[in-house]
Amino acid sequence: MRRPLDAGFTLIELLVVIAIIGIIAAIAVPGLLRARVAGNEASAIASLRTVNSSQQAYMTSCGHGYYASTLLILLDPAPTGDGFISPDLATGTTVSKSGYRLEMKQGSEAVNALIDGCNPSGTAANLYTSYFANNKPLAIGTTGTRYFYTNLLGTVFQDNADVFGGETVGTSKPAVGEPIQ
Repeated sequence: MRRPLDAGFTLIELLVVIAIIGIIAAIAVPGLLRARVAGNEASAIASLRTVNSSQQAYMTSCGHGYYASTLLILLDPAPTGDGFISPDLATGTTVSKSGYRLEMKQGSEAVNALIDGCNPSGTAANLYTSYFANNKPLAIGTTGTRYFYTNLLGTVFQDNADVFGGETVGTSKPAVGEPIQ
């Protein structure tokens, strides 16, 4: 008579393997969260740089020297081509993307345009001599830890506190924050 083989793992062996997997996961998760935050912040910076380049393109080719006051104006195509910004950055007056909320407006010292732009939504009432944009994390620490700001000067500034909330000047360096190199 043959004896059955003892095949498989014992309960103790399975518990040891599960404990090892749990330890490895506990070590890996914080690193993954930091990588996610870094990716979100890189996307927020890139979005502001895209706003700057889109505004410059609009001002020189369609705005007759004036800047758009909203992202939606930049999305509106010129009669001879496409819009000036990608649709993912112009879904509304504020845009949530990659854990950040992007907002763009005319600068506080801005003056209205005297002439309409070349696209339908670029009326003189919607065009100004300056603009500013900021990007704020949707959930502090989870989606991002830094705040970002830019204006027509083209430099992106950062800070660890929401100091850009009251910053609305479009033609000069903000009073707070550090430039991103």
